[in-house]
Amino acid sequence: SRHENNTRPTGDVVSDVDYRRVNYANWQERVPLHAASSEYGLDRFRSDPNHLSDVVRFDLPRLGDITDLDVVHLQCHIGTDTLSLARLGARVTGLDFSDAAIDVARNLSAEAGPHVDYVVSDVYDAPIALDRARFDRVYTGIGALCWLPDIRRWAKVVADLLRPGGELFIREGHPMLWAADDPRPDGLIAIEYPYFETAGVPFSSSETYVEHDGAISATDIISFNHALSEIFNALWDVGMQITMFDEHDTVPWKAQGDLMHEVGGGEFRLIDRPERLPMSYTLCARRG
Repeated sequence: SRHENNTRPTGDVVSDVDYRRVNYANWQERVPLHAASSEYGLDRFRSDPNHLSDVVRFDLPRLGDITDLDVVHLQCHIGTDTLSLARLGARVTGLDFSDAAIDVARNLSAEAGPHVDYVVSDVYDAPIALDRARFDRVYTGIGALCWLPDIRRWAKVVADLLRPGGELFIREGHPMLWAADDPRPDGLIAIEYPYFETAGVPFSSSETYVEHDGAISATDIISFNHALSEIFNALWDVGMQITMFDEHDTVPWKAQGDLMHEVGGGEFRLIDRPERLPMSYTLCARRG
């Protein structure tokens, strides 16, 4: 997320060929910090075979029964949501471009169970890496699309991975949230960054979104926003039918800092007039 302590726009536009290299270096350094963090809670997965991540638990009423489904989790990071899907009975494959993240995810699956297959690949290369059209469901967790420059290309990947009748399930930060500035001293929420898809906005931060000691040396990141209309149209254009769409006034981190408070289940909501700003959404779509 861009809403991290000391995250600031750099003012420069980084070329499309650089975004993957820049973000990869940053995420490689985030991995050990996230793996050691109580916020990801890897030890809870190891000690309790029924433990699920807060992100997956939030959407259990919408997720439905995934027992015996073939599920691929794109941009799976260190695998806590991925493992949670497997604990709900699915046959799960996780994919992420960070080999450091996949190493942690594989170790967690081996230590805590059940088994998850993991593949190192950029999300745009997923159809080749995963042999296309073999999945009943594509799952994408929160904070994923903001790292991708082209939402239409992503939608084509999703359609290529799904069997006919297969479904996409995604919970994501709302594009209005991604467009909002960091918290202001006067408590106002300002729209500072693009709502629509652009070439990307570079930011710089020596920290990640969990508490940690030390600083990240690969401080640069490049973030992308995608309007709801762009996401919907991209899915429709590849033959997907949108079957469910819910907007939420909560998100699983303090995206607006002290303007937010925890409301349970790892979710945070604005303290003052939370109806002002959608924080996240859940979307389902079916391949024809």
